[in-house]
Amino acid sequence: MDKNLITKIAFILLSTASACWAGCCNKKALVKPIEEKADAVDVVLKQLSLKTKQLKSYQAQVEYKFIQPVFESTTLRKGVLYYAKSDKKSKLRINFGTLKQDDEEEQKFREEFIFDGLWLTHINFQIKQARIHQLAEPNKPVGAFELAGRNLPIVGFTKIEDLKKQFDIKLVEQEKRPTPVIPAEAKIHDFIQLHLKVKPDSEYKDKYTSIDFWIDKKLYLPAGIVAVSTEEDIYQIKLLEPKVNKKLDMSIFDVEIPKGFGQEIIPLKKKVQ
Repeated sequence: MDKNLITKIAFILLSTASACWAGCCNKKALVKPIEEKADAVDVVLKQLSLKTKQLKSYQAQVEYKFIQPVFESTTLRKGVLYYAKSDKKSKLRINFGTLKQDDEEEQKFREEFIFDGLWLTHINFQIKQARIHQLAEPNKPVGAFELAGRNLPIVGFTKIEDLKKQFDIKLVEQEKRPTPVIPAEAKIHDFIQLHLKVKPDSEYKDKYTSIDFWIDKKLYLPAGIVAVSTEEDIYQIKLLEPKVNKKLDMSIFDVEIPKGFGQEIIPLKKKVQ
């Protein structure tokens, strides 16, 4: 298991499909930039920004794969992602239900992550433990995707205007073959792929070397992400069967810690003056 999942989840899980998980995770194979004018990227980002700002609710099946080539280890989690925004507040919830480790059989493995702009609540049903992390000041809540996006390579759902500050961005030619985040039966030309190379002064420079993400041309929202860490670990995120701006039962975002579970509350670390 990715021992840093809690903090990395607190970056998915910003932030919204695979037959060749193992065979197509070579980072070099993903990068074939198109020699086009810089304004082509601007057009894509502008349209992406427009669609994300119109996002009021979102639901999708999520597959999160963590690959450690050095240890020849692969972990795959599957679940459901929910997002809702009203006024200036937003909430995000990820319910994982299964886990597959390397070549072992897929098993039930329940974990839940709830973000509300201030707190990240992580409930682990295997060890019957809940950890509640304060990640923002009470009077300074942040967007749920932004909060989640601090530690996992989920890009494309917020702060679109800032992407060019953090990355060198290029369009990538779509080859007629499966990718880590687009299934073989999908039409490659229905997606736009961007390759983001981390700039030397980027806030992500100590976490990632590059991020590729695919935009669904119909929804103009992220459909999948592949990121390579500075330690050469690979993160693959797929967002499947998306439901955009459909009515959600807001009780989905209620935090309910089962009776008998241990609880650990972790307050916000105070900045040294």
